This record gives sequence, structure tokens and C-alpha cells, in this order.
Amino acid sequence: MREFLLRFWPWIVGWAGVMSLVNFCLMGFDKRRARRDGWRVRERTFFIVALLGGALGGVLGMHFFHHKTRHWYFRYGLPAILLLQLGLTVWVLLSGAAS
Repeated sequence: MREFLLRFWPWIVGWAGVMSLVNFCLMGFDKRRARRDGWRVRERTFFIVALLGGALGGVLGMHFFHHKTRHWYFRYGLPAILLLQLGLTVWVLLSGAAS
């Protein structure tokens, strides 16, 4: 596992960065469409992108655009996904360092 992480960490970090940027932009796009009564992004889309590595962008977008902050499942769900991803990352790195 450690060899895998050492070999592919730039790709993993890049993937998470791209997905975070996507989720951040989706938050901004959806906020703009909400103000103009236009077509909206499905709420499950935000969570799918977050689960694919974009939780940080979702959380930042929520606070930057003041969007979806009244929904408890966004207020607690996206940060929970982010904490799980960070915890998993730390666990994998520490378990890989021990071997």
C-alpha cells in the first residue's frame, strides 16, 4: 500500500483537487441559478462529487457562497465526509509508515 501511495500520490491529490474545484463551482453555479429561478443542480450531485474526493470544495463553496447552509444534511453531511476522507488519509499514511 505504501508503494502505491508513494507512486500515485500526485494523481490522488490532483484528483481530489479537481473534484473539489468542481464541487466549489457547482455551489456557485447553483446559488446563481437559485437567485434567478433557473434550472438547479440536484442535491445528490453535491454529495456524489464530495464522495469522489470533492468534500473540501463543497464545504468551502457552502461557506463562500452562503449556499445550502440551512439544510442540516449539508451543514453536517459535507463536513462529515471531509473528516472521513481526512481520517482515512491519515490512517493510510500512518499504517503505511509503520510497514
